[in-house]
Amino acid sequence: MEKLSYISLMSNKVKTYGGINLAQGLPGFAPPEELIDTLNWISSENIHQYAPSNGNIKLVGLLKDKYAPYTEENIMVTNGATEAISLIFTYLNNIMPKNRTALGFDPVYESFSRLPDIFGRKYVSFSLEKDFSIDLDKLEKTVVENKVGLIFVNSPGNPYGKIWTEKEFMRLREISEKHKVFVLADCVYSEIYFNKKPYLPLFESEYFFYVNSFSKLLSVTGWRVGYLICSKKHIAEMRLIHDYTGLSSPSILQESIALYLDKHDFGKKYVTGLRKKMRTSFGLLSGKLNDCGFEMQNIEGGYFIWAKLPKQFKDCLKFSMDLYDTQKVATVPGIHFSDEGRKFVRFNIARPVEEIEEAAKKIKEFVKR
Repeated sequence: MEKLSYISLMSNKVKTYGGINLAQGLPGFAPPEELIDTLNWISSENIHQYAPSNGNIKLVGLLKDKYAPYTEENIMVTNGATEAISLIFTYLNNIMPKNRTALGFDPVYESFSRLPDIFGRKYVSFSLEKDFSIDLDKLEKTVVENKVGLIFVNSPGNPYGKIWTEKEFMRLREISEKHKVFVLADCVYSEIYFNKKPYLPLFESEYFFYVNSFSKLLSVTGWRVGYLICSKKHIAEMRLIHDYTGLSSPSILQESIALYLDKHDFGKKYVTGLRKKMRTSFGLLSGKLNDCGFEMQNIEGGYFIWAKLPKQFKDCLKFSMDLYDTQKVATVPGIHFSDEGRKFVRFNIARPVEEIEEAAKKIKEFVKR
């Protein structure tokens, strides 16, 4: 798997030279007007200093109510989900035996494969079946044979939008507790589903860590406000690490989100409209790509389409580079997520319909040429 961040590379091309960004997971939708109004109002208040390191008191209280029976002692607000993931890994890296490995599901979200490498731990890639299901018996065998100490999961997934079922998560919990393996469940797209709400793995287990954020939920990826939930046994130790690394997410942004969520039923109206937009964009782009000869599985949520290139294209990197150079449409080559991804690309569907239509038109022209 390539170590270069092709997400940053392709996205920066658009930022520098223009074009349509279907590479980075940037939402093309405006945040809720009420949230921006709240930010504008609260900016004149005296709330410009550090927030409590575990999170804005009101925001943590709202999360406690949402995720009952968890309490404030189980919750920490972080600088986006990315810090939550790296904070958990930093902590677990210190307490896991040195011979323990980390496992992710191929194709894998970049942080899951890069963090073990940064910390000098072996990373184990576990492939999905041809129908993108998971052989859980095979997974258990892999865990034992490779001395896996941590399993990374995201649901809905990135780059492939698999949603784990309750049955799959329950089986994963059995494997986790039987073999004393930690599980980090990244659920930042849990509200971005097309039909059925995903099952959330909020197990009261010392082996499970739950991560989420407001970045995608409210289309504010630049605000960097995420959170994690886990056993009290771990949270106190992680707060000590957090104090010396992230300290606190921006206080004014935490306060704005807390006031907005409290007043607007956790953003229910906005998120319902967002789901509708995402369903439309997915249906439109997947249909256009299928007409061009791409192959893809149907998904039920998330931000992305993971598509196999038309037969005449053999190299995802060349495809992505040539597509941008000739049509100014940025995508991410599949090798960024998988050693087996040379014939795949990832498309971000969290864009307005007009932009999706224009991108699809340009992709069609490129494929025909």
